[in-house]
Parts: sequence; structure tokens; C-alpha cells
Amino acid sequence: MATARKRPRPDMIEESQAECPFSVIHPDPNEKEKKTKRRRQESEDHPQPKVLLQTSPFPPMGKFKDPNNTMDRHYQVQPYQKWMDMTRYNSFVLNGVKYWSEGFIFVANSSTIERQKNPGEALQPRKKSDDDWVARILEIRASDEHHVYARVYWMYWPDELPAGTQDGKKLISGRQSYHGANELIASNHMDVINVVSVTAAATVNQWDETNEDDVQPALYWRQAFDVRSMELSSAELRCKCNQPENPDKRLFGCSNEECRKWLHDDCLIHDALLKTYKRLGKDKPHKPSPIKEEEGEGTKRPLSPSETGAAQTAEQSIDVKPEEQQQMDIDGQNIKTEALTVSVANSETKRRGRPRKSEANEKAAPKPYEGLFEGVINSDVSPSVLEITDLRENVTGGDKSWTEPLECLICSHEIE
Repeated sequence: MATARKRPRPDMIEESQAECPFSVIHPDPNEKEKKTKRRRQESEDHPQPKVLLQTSPFPPMGKFKDPNNTMDRHYQVQPYQKWMDMTRYNSFVLNGVKYWSEGFIFVANSSTIERQKNPGEALQPRKKSDDDWVARILEIRASDEHHVYARVYWMYWPDELPAGTQDGKKLISGRQSYHGANELIASNHMDVINVVSVTAAATVNQWDETNEDDVQPALYWRQAFDVRSMELSSAELRCKCNQPENPDKRLFGCSNEECRKWLHDDCLIHDALLKTYKRLGKDKPHKPSPIKEEEGEGTKRPLSPSETGAAQTAEQSIDVKPEEQQQMDIDGQNIKTEALTVSVANSETKRRGRPRKSEANEKAAPKPYEGLFEGVINSDVSPSVLEITDLRENVTGGDKSWTEPLECLICSHEIE
């Protein structure tokens, strides 16, 4: 199995790639105007390379710091004439599976090869970035049965976010607490790959965070990463902590009509345990007091102590088949419409790089209650309650476990 190349960044070490003679550069389109006079003197038999514009297929719901920022990129594929001389296709067929331009694909990387060479490696725990890479096909070109290539935009696993990535007002690296297990990040990191490195078709959906019923059962993306500015688009902020939602974890909605905020379960537990620690410390037992009478409608009653504590490998042949309907290339070139069968031989691999994982640098909130109290939200009852367990072995008397109502971290209303 050959692996695809990712165009390396200056600080990246080269890793394996399928043989691919093409690279992508991003020249300044303004340079074209400066050289117009000289280009007019060039022979028509030797046209100058054109700077093309790739419109991004990834419009994020969130915003960038610059409101005029787009993910569109000017580019050239080099060697230019060799790339442009190849026929452009709408699809190709590999091992009986048809892959379309604009579709998502899984692409083999060095970890894929290692797992194939050492089957025992597949049983070892691994992070998502050790799985196949994911890309979106932008363009397919072929010259003959041994040369079929795809120009792609790479999707990033959150683990691969490089150091210095700007996430709102913070500089981060790697996976953040709000990133889900199946979450990807769209990018405008462009490359050309040999299609023999494609392992399977991928299904990737965009997640609309404003739609509370939009549940993502498979791969999804919500943020976009602009490799020019190293900036992530914003994500919808939730809870008192003003952090995005992790879709793998629960959110609890405040039932107060004037609030209706969504709250992280981790934040609710943290707040309740912090209040419990401040109330009981390291040596005071929990002794519930009788519930006091309501004082009057509209007046908040004093709370009991318990309540105040609440808070496949590639074959050697592929068939490349264009669609019957003729389409126009972005530079005016017709896309070939007759069928083409291409047999692509496996090639030797070389080493190229890809961003590596760095640990997230978010500062954790202080948790003085750790080892003393623990809590879990029981949502099997209505309303949901927080079950607190006292882990202090040196404390005698009082309850060792009890429940607390859930209170909104914004308005203090009891969550029903």
C-alpha cells in the first residue's frame, strides 16, 4: 500500500508518500499584473502559467477574526504544463468503488502501512490522527493508465492542529476539550495525491450547532482552519464557561424561560463539588437539615445544607471513468467525456510530512475536591439530580452519599 503525500510545512519531517511528481504553490495573484507586459512578448507556443482561484467548498457557520476572510486560495500546480496537459475527469473507479470529484475519501498514511505490516498494532490504542487521513477531492486528472492524480483539500483531525493555532483569543495546539471523537476540521491545505493511496470513500457532514436536533452519528466538521493565518473559525459558545459543546457529552438546558441556556454536565458537576468542598472542607460531615417552609410566593426560601451544596490496500489497476455530460474546466478547458480505463501500478514510497499532535494547552480549572468528593448526574429520574459521594475516610458521622438538585449556573434556577 502506497501512501499519499501531504505538502510539508517547514518544521515537519518527511514521511511516506505515493509517487507523485506534482506540488502545489500559492503565488501572489498581484504579481500577474506586474508581469503583463513581459507576458505579451512571450510566444503563444509557450504560455505563462496561470494563477487559478480555488473557491472553498467549506463555508463555516462560525466567523474568523477578519469578517472578510474566506477560505478561497490562489494556486498553481507544478509542473504547470504537465498538469494542464492531462485530461480532467469527474470520477474514477478503484477496486470497484466509484469516487467523485467533490467527494470525501480516506487516504492511507504511514500508520496505515505499519498496521498492515504488523497486525498486532491494530489492537493497540491509538489516536484518531493515526487513522487514515481524510480529504475532499477538488479535481481529478490522468495522462495514461499509470498516472492518475487528485488535487485535494485536507481535513485535519483535531490532534493535528499545529502549535500557534489561534482559537478565538487563545493560542492552542492539538485537540481541545470540546472536540468530539469523530470531529474533523476543514482546511484550505491543498495538495496533489496519487489515487492509488485512496483506501475508501468517506462520509463527512457539516454540523449546524444552531440546530439542536442536528445529531452527527458519523464524521463531521464545524470549524475551518485557514493555514495562511493559522486561525480556526469560531464555534458556538455554551454554558457559563463560554466554551463550545462537545457533542460526545451531555448538555442540560435551563428550564427558566428567561434564561434557556445550555450547560455542560462537567461544569454542573464541578460547580456542585466546589460548593460541597467549601461547605464541608476536609473534615466536616454532611448532615442534612430539615427542609424549611416556603416564605411566600416570589420570595426565595433559605435552602437546606444539601441544597446549598448543589450546583484496504490498493490493487494494481483502477478504472477511471468520466461522466457522460461535458463540463468546462475553470481555465476554459473541456473535461474529456469519453470513457478511459486506467491501470495504475503501485509505486515506491518516499517520506513526507504531516502535522503532528501536540497536547492541548488549556489551563484546567482548580479542583480542590479531587479525592474528597465525586459526583455524577442521574438523568434517569425527573428532574435530574446530582449524586454526590463522600470519599473522605477520616470523617465519621453524616451521610456518605446524597443527592442535590441541579441549578443553572447562569440564573440559579432549579433545572427541571
